[in-house]
Amino acid sequence: MHNVEPLHTTTSDIPVYLTLAAVTMIWGGTFVAGRFLAGSLSPIFAASLRFLLASTALLGFLWLARIPLARPTPKQWLQLALLGFFGIFFYNLCFFYGLQYINASRASLIVALNPAVIGLASWWLFKERLGRVKIAGIAICIVGAALVIVSRNPQLLAATPDAWIGDLLILGCVLGWGVYSLFSRELNQTLGPVQTVMFSILIGTVMLWILAAVRGELSWQVLNDLGLAQWLSLIYLGVLGSALAYIGYYDGIRKIGATRSGVFIALNPLTAVILGALLLGEQLTPAIYVGGGLVLSGICLCNKALAPGAKKRIL
Repeated sequence: MHNVEPLHTTTSDIPVYLTLAAVTMIWGGTFVAGRFLAGSLSPIFAASLRFLLASTALLGFLWLARIPLARPTPKQWLQLALLGFFGIFFYNLCFFYGLQYINASRASLIVALNPAVIGLASWWLFKERLGRVKIAGIAICIVGAALVIVSRNPQLLAATPDAWIGDLLILGCVLGWGVYSLFSRELNQTLGPVQTVMFSILIGTVMLWILAAVRGELSWQVLNDLGLAQWLSLIYLGVLGSALAYIGYYDGIRKIGATRSGVFIALNPLTAVILGALLLGEQLTPAIYVGGGLVLSGICLCNKALAPGAKKRIL
């Protein structure tokens, strides 16, 4: 299928930008929630519960909206299995195991590389045009995100002996998310973002539960021992951070493309800092203001209108 990605910003894109901003702000809190659960549940069991809740929420949404389930073709099932493996199964194993070794700030610093990875992979695999303005926007986003994270936690670069393991695992998150973002294009156009997210999450959830069962990590006693805060973290991760946020992100990819959508991920650390200031009384430093300004400027540059008459790219 040939997909046309619009290269210019119009007023009709504004709702997409607002949705993507909300999505990445929600994701900004997932690192904190994931770190909070790290001592309560095994990584595989935590991921399994997260996506069981996400699957339940998605199926409930389809039932309430009276949206019939699609019937994917064999080729689409293979594509959905690829998305389920990399975007759900592989990503979450890396995410929860990585947070066993490094803190949320250090992990979010690595994940801030996502826009660059998605942009370069789009250029290499799909011949997406990366003009100087778009490259500059991605680079400014990364610098801004790094400034926000490092200024919030200056000691995060002082690695512990096993930090390199956590770094590699979180880099696995970047790889998994890149595959999940880039190889959804055709399915987003044919099945739509809701069905694509639902089937990929269902497949990934089954994979996670099978692995948890094989490893003997399913424990009802552990569930009984969870407190209210842990359950709220799981609900946040499953319903908001997965079911709703994934639909919004895929809808953004369908409408404005993977590179322009992916750059919004730079808002994650900025959101975490702002929430810390509002909810926990943490101080906002001048460096955070500068970094936040760079992130917003980079997003604007990456989605900047091209000169009139620029040809649309055919994928």
